[in-house]
Amino acid sequence: MTGGVQGITEADIANYLANTPGFFERHAELLGSVQLTSPHGQRAVSLQERQMEMLRDKIRGLEGKIIEMIRYGQDNVGIADRLHRWTRALMLTQQPADLPGVLMRELMHHFMIPQAGIRVWGAAAPFAALDFARPVGDDVKLFAGSLSQPYCGVNSGFEASQWLADPAGAKSMALIPLRATAADGTEGSALPGFGMLVLASPDATRYTADMGTEFLSRIGDIAGAALSRLLPVRA
Repeated sequence: MTGGVQGITEADIANYLANTPGFFERHAELLGSVQLTSPHGQRAVSLQERQMEMLRDKIRGLEGKIIEMIRYGQDNVGIADRLHRWTRALMLTQQPADLPGVLMRELMHHFMIPQAGIRVWGAAAPFAALDFARPVGDDVKLFAGSLSQPYCGVNSGFEASQWLADPAGAKSMALIPLRATAADGTEGSALPGFGMLVLASPDATRYTADMGTEFLSRIGDIAGAALSRLLPVRA
């Protein structure tokens, strides 16, 4: 018998207890007599007290996750509100020639962006002499057309940085292609590009290659739809 007891492992005991739910009902006195070491000190506590401590720790962890979720929710509401105000400003702009300036000014204001620049190529004749329609190199057009999503990263001497008020102060940049809107109102990377929006920061970590670009893509979609008013009317 002694040899049999010595052959029992802790795993055997744990398995037995897990598969014998009535054990502690038949031996309820054991629950009160079992003593464990508290994780919050060296004092001994009962099994029930230890379970309560574990539950309190779990509740504190869940409370932390809930607080974090609430914070993320509040941040998302704030972003949606700023995006709404920016879009509203574009919709209230009556003169097409004013759109690029309003777009950049409101974007910088609502999202605390230090610098922004924009170019539109192929603008209609009434806008061809304006600053935003100044000629750009073919490399810029090819680069913008190749982007399936906004580019984010360090400023490695992009021509687009010259569209900014302080090119030397742009340490990181987001380059957002502007695309035409299809006849059915859809927008996509396969549609022709007609410009590019540049966001820049003196902080080299503001726009990084590993950051998400979903929000910037939406900025590009809205900007492209608004600025399409600057293009020649299609027959």
